[in-house]
Amino acid sequence: MSELCQLSAVEARRLIGVGELSPVALLEACIERIEAVNPAVNAVVATDYARAREDAAAAERAVRDGAELGPLHGLPVGIKDLNATAGLRTTYGSLLHADHVPDADEALVARLRAAGAIVVAKTNTPEFGSGSNTTNKVYGSTRNPYDLDRTSGGSSGGSAAAVSTGMLPLAHGSDTFGSLRNPATWCGVVGFRPTPGLVARENRALNYTHFSVQGPMARNVGDAALMMTGLAADDPRDAMSGPCDPASFASLETVDLSRLKVAWSVDFDGEAPVDDGIRDSFKACAGALAGLFGGFTEASPPVPGIRDVLWTLRCLYYLANHAERVRDHADVLSPTIVANVEAGLGMSLADAGAAEKAWSRLHAGFQAFFADLDLFILPGNAVGAFRLEDGIPKTVGGRVMENYVDASLVRSIVTLMGHPVIAIPCGTDHLGLPFGVQVVGKWRGDHQLLSAAAALEAALAGIPSCAVAPPDLEKLRT
Repeated sequence: MSELCQLSAVEARRLIGVGELSPVALLEACIERIEAVNPAVNAVVATDYARAREDAAAAERAVRDGAELGPLHGLPVGIKDLNATAGLRTTYGSLLHADHVPDADEALVARLRAAGAIVVAKTNTPEFGSGSNTTNKVYGSTRNPYDLDRTSGGSSGGSAAAVSTGMLPLAHGSDTFGSLRNPATWCGVVGFRPTPGLVARENRALNYTHFSVQGPMARNVGDAALMMTGLAADDPRDAMSGPCDPASFASLETVDLSRLKVAWSVDFDGEAPVDDGIRDSFKACAGALAGLFGGFTEASPPVPGIRDVLWTLRCLYYLANHAERVRDHADVLSPTIVANVEAGLGMSLADAGAAEKAWSRLHAGFQAFFADLDLFILPGNAVGAFRLEDGIPKTVGGRVMENYVDASLVRSIVTLMGHPVIAIPCGTDHLGLPFGVQVVGKWRGDHQLLSAAAALEAALAGIPSCAVAPPDLEKLRT
């Protein structure tokens, strides 16, 4: 059944719909792959095989009975271990919730089930999603399927590694400072960060923030778009949500890349540190892309001082989400969470007000920069996947990092602007590991971005230097 794990989600769903693929067979192939590969990678954590098998059998009956099928009917999915799943252990990567089993699904999980998806398992995350290295005291570290000594990235590293190895065709993730894009880049898959609010979430700690959003991970752009049919929604409990058409993501438009105006930048004119090896890999990738677009210019929006704005607003976000936890459980929590909260406690309302005002100015500058552009392309990461024993880099591009998030600036600057952005594979880096780019779309242009990214992905498939081979599963099997 191994070959079933290689089917794209789009193709698997088509075959299920015409009765040529059994949802039961597809699920069993995924379980078989999980059992064979996961012990080495540690991407999948809690599993729900019993319910998944019941759901797959029901999905098979629905096809046989001619019932109306949802857009994700019969497709196995993984849910990041930050989101509540009924009857399935949900730890948030924290010892504080090591034995927590929710009574109900949170809304986005319920939407995926309603669209026909079969929830198979939870995927690993750092504690409360904090950090670009997926490791925690409950489940341990998720390893990069291309090099088990290195990180898969984070905080959606479990989802990225599970999709990369074919354990699941689709997986859910979330993204604050790059938590979908970072592991997608290092694991050779696609990670889509939608416009904030497009995937409604009912339990925001702050009503209005561009920080944490929910999104899909998949092996190609079309599959990621398909998963949006079950993720996107309006929900009045989320102040940032609004009217949307989830069904529209089931089909993408045909895009002529030669009609697009595109800008690219390695490092936001030096504001975001990038290692030399990544700089060289990105420039080689940019060279390969140069003939694809109607216009392709090196340019960057003005973002002076953005590092300090991001840090202040992140600390505000962490105070809202974790201040009480740090007060009561600092001895148990990840040092990154404690450091963020303690830094926030040392700030004032004046600091927060100044950061909000600067954010408004920076956002306006980004919109002016994008006014005559269709896409903006950046490196997927500032560094290559680091060794687990080394931890998050202390220096990037020769610059000492003041805190653990400074290495994420090439991604987090885009977070602050609120534009949709997708990470897609684009060759290998200086380490011989997967490399990828971030493709930023227009304000609220999610569907247009996905359509353009699918066209770009198709074009890259014809450029040998931009190919990314799947991981060697034989090296991972137990």
